[in-house]
Amino acid sequence: MANRIILNETSYHGAGAISAIVDEAKRRGFKKAFVCSDPDLVRFGVTGKVTTLLDEAGLAYELYSNIKPNPTIENVQTGVAAYKAAEADYIIAIGGGSSMDTAKAVGIIINNPEFADVRSLEGVAPTKNPCVPIIAVPTTAGTAAEVTINYVITDVEKKRKFVCVDTHDIPVIAVVDPDMMSSMPKGLTAATGMDALTHAIEGYITKGAWEMTDMFHITAIEMIAKNLRGAVANTKEGREGMALAQYVAGMGFSNVGLGIVHSMAHALGAVYDTPHGVANAILLPTIMEYNADATGEKYRAIAKAMGVEGTENMSQEEYRKAAVDAVKKLSKDVGIPADLKEIVKPEDVQFLAESAIKDACTPGNPKDPTLEDIIALYKSLM
Repeated sequence: MANRIILNETSYHGAGAISAIVDEAKRRGFKKAFVCSDPDLVRFGVTGKVTTLLDEAGLAYELYSNIKPNPTIENVQTGVAAYKAAEADYIIAIGGGSSMDTAKAVGIIINNPEFADVRSLEGVAPTKNPCVPIIAVPTTAGTAAEVTINYVITDVEKKRKFVCVDTHDIPVIAVVDPDMMSSMPKGLTAATGMDALTHAIEGYITKGAWEMTDMFHITAIEMIAKNLRGAVANTKEGREGMALAQYVAGMGFSNVGLGIVHSMAHALGAVYDTPHGVANAILLPTIMEYNADATGEKYRAIAKAMGVEGTENMSQEEYRKAAVDAVKKLSKDVGIPADLKEIVKPEDVQFLAESAIKDACTPGNPKDPTLEDIIALYKSLM
């Protein structure tokens, strides 16, 4: 079976990269942008860094900000209506995963109206047409939604998140500008950074992993281990390093899938609105321990990438423990909670586990979990 890699048509990286948005819009003959951005970014002037450029260039746009941190079916549906009313012909998505996921769903439905029932996009939807052209501008260093073929929508009515995987939804252009991330508070920087680490580690050990994606993931792990603490401290080097690291992780996992850290985190986000990166960070070390016996020698490489010395002389048990301990140490250093005691209610565990076992990320896990396994994993963190 052939391995497949899908990436953006074009991506820009580095401080000041957002200036390329105007050139790309003009070069491609776009007439009016539908700017998707969450209300906090609008309020604090982050979105304005891009819309000011559009204003100065005389480029028309309509702003849409009805987007929640875990975007909902309703956010997408109102977005579709707003896009049509705006008579736009492309989307600029500014924000974290929430803004970009909303933009992807809107863009897909506009060009594939038979999927107007948002739930019909769950899993691998058989859409026929590429979505509306998207220019994606991340403001967090973690989700890598700007380079992935995935998006996640919350079904409030059913208290669940569903993952959509569609090669037609990838943004044509990614603009990864660390200056757009400089205003992220410490907590968000830590959470999104640990999300990126989860992407890299899960992508590295997933069933679909192969040589090219392994290269991306190991590089991303090294960069995150080196830069996340600095990014949380708001150093220039840390911010720039994490901006690139999370994108590199996205280049990999988008093409090979993830595992049950994400499945279980999606359930937590749907039921408790837990920030996705925080949920991933809490779950990651425990799930790494659970998956260890299905990963061959890969934890040796993870431990080395995390900065552990002497891995070449360690036994299998030693390097597997070293990899998990290094992840725990980084998570603690950046202020992530160690367990789910303040989040999960015991009476919800069965529902959480049932949601997680059905999640689209579960089949990619290196080890096939049972419902009882998932229940035990949640309980071990309570």
